[in-house]
Amino acid sequence: MTAESMPGLEVLMDAAWPAPDRLDTGEWVLRAAEGVTQRANSVWPRVPAADPAAAARQAVAWYRKRRLPVIYQVFDNPSAAPLNCLLDRQGFTKQSETLIMALGPAEAVTVAADAAVEISEQPSAEWLELWWSVDGRGGAAALETAQGILTGCPSVYALVRDDGGRPAAVGRLALPPDGTDKPGGAGKYGGLYCMATRPDARRRGHATRILQSLLVAGGARKLDGYWLLVTAANPGARELYARSGFRETGRYFYRQERPKRHLTGC
Repeated sequence: MTAESMPGLEVLMDAAWPAPDRLDTGEWVLRAAEGVTQRANSVWPRVPAADPAAAARQAVAWYRKRRLPVIYQVFDNPSAAPLNCLLDRQGFTKQSETLIMALGPAEAVTVAADAAVEISEQPSAEWLELWWSVDGRGGAAALETAQGILTGCPSVYALVRDDGGRPAAVGRLALPPDGTDKPGGAGKYGGLYCMATRPDARRRGHATRILQSLLVAGGARKLDGYWLLVTAANPGARELYARSGFRETGRYFYRQERPKRHLTGC
């Protein structure tokens, strides 16, 4: 499965991780969530701006009002070249290169449902605690904002426990609506997010069980395909997903303005 065979993937990705504060300019989508996660606090250049410099000035003013840095989520494709040239001139950094990996239903490994994996349509307190302990940044207020992002899109949540009964790993299958009338309101495609394993419980197969259970949940909803996001700097996760049939279909990275240096002292 490729990006071309999964129409509107960028739209689905935006819907799967919805920022509570957003402005659609008609070209770009400006997103903010009090600084919680880069994705929800970044500009999505949905279509190339007719005047990139003017669009960038509008973005600066919008984020300054929210006291947030200006960050762009830039997909690695030829249409992004003018924006990248502008950001290069303005000294924006390039960071967090991320692979988009995809899987079709025919490629998914067929496995029986794992009765020990707990499946729900809302994240439990234990689910949130484990995920945030691995991926989170910030305290209770930031977690509350993150929970609002997660529950802003219909999803399935999976949790597996270790032999002692403690939560060992979690994951989320986002089901952004795509305008179809499929049962349960699920869209045609599902996105795998929030795959997290407790550090002392790694390399014991928990992540594989979570992944397979979410694919089973997607199969029950008759999804036509799946996508997930993994940083290029995480070879272990990339290997896990490749073993399950996921293949790279695109990349994006974040461009962030450099911090302004303020003179201090004498």
